[in-house]
Amino acid sequence: MPLTFRFRWIPFIAAVTVAAIGLMLGNWQTRRAHEKEAIEAKLLERAQAPTVVVDAKPKHPGDMEYRRVSVTGNFVDNWNIYLENRPHQGVPGFYVLTPLKIAGSGTHILVVRGWIRRDVADRTRLPPIATPRGQVEIGGIARAGTGHVLQLGTAEPLKPNAIVQNAGITDIGRAAGIELQPFVIEQTSDAADGLIRDWPRPSSGADKHRGYAFQWYALAATALLFFVVTGFRRGRSST
Repeated sequence: MPLTFRFRWIPFIAAVTVAAIGLMLGNWQTRRAHEKEAIEAKLLERAQAPTVVVDAKPKHPGDMEYRRVSVTGNFVDNWNIYLENRPHQGVPGFYVLTPLKIAGSGTHILVVRGWIRRDVADRTRLPPIATPRGQVEIGGIARAGTGHVLQLGTAEPLKPNAIVQNAGITDIGRAAGIELQPFVIEQTSDAADGLIRDWPRPSSGADKHRGYAFQWYALAATALLFFVVTGFRRGRSST
C-alpha cells in the first residue's frame, strides 16, 4: 500500500518548537559541563602552585581563585554571618562567615569558616560557635565570592549574627564598616570550633550535565521523528 506524506502546519510548528527547546537546553547543559571541566583544569593547575600569603595588598579575585592561601590575623568579635539553605549530606545548616583583620594592617578578609547544623525546631536559633580569640593563622582556598542560592523573600539587612540567604563581600564590608579583600578564603585548616569543612568541589557535576544534555537532545530528535512518522501515517491511502 503506497504511503504519502501530508504536511500540516500545527504539528510541524509544535515539533519545531519542542525541538528548538530541546536543542537550547541541551546546548546550555553542554556549556555547563564545559565550564565545570574548565574549573577542574584550573583547580588542578593552581593546586600545584605555591601557597599565597595574603596581606593588605589588594589582589584580583580572578588571579586568586582556587589558589591555596594562608593569612594571619584576628577574627572580628561578634560579626558572624550565617548563610542559610546550605545543606550538608541532606542536613539543613549554615555556612558561617567571619571577617578577619589581617595582621599589621587595617584591611580585612572574609573567611568562610565552615558548616554547622541548624535547629529545625527554631529556625532563628543560632548554634553556639567558638570563635578563636587572639592572633590565628588560617589556611584555605581562595574563592571569588561566597556563593549564591535562589533568594526567597526579602533579603534581611546585614548585621552581626544575621541569618541571610546571600551576602556579597562588598555588602558585608559596607555593613561592618571595614575594608575587605575582594575575595574570600574557604577555610581548610583545623580549628576547635565545631564547624565542618567538607567543602563541595566546584568542578563536580560535569557528567551529570552531559547526561542532561543527552536527554534534551534526544527529546528534540524524538519530536522531529514523531512529526515525520505520524505525517506518513496520516497520508496512507484508504483504498
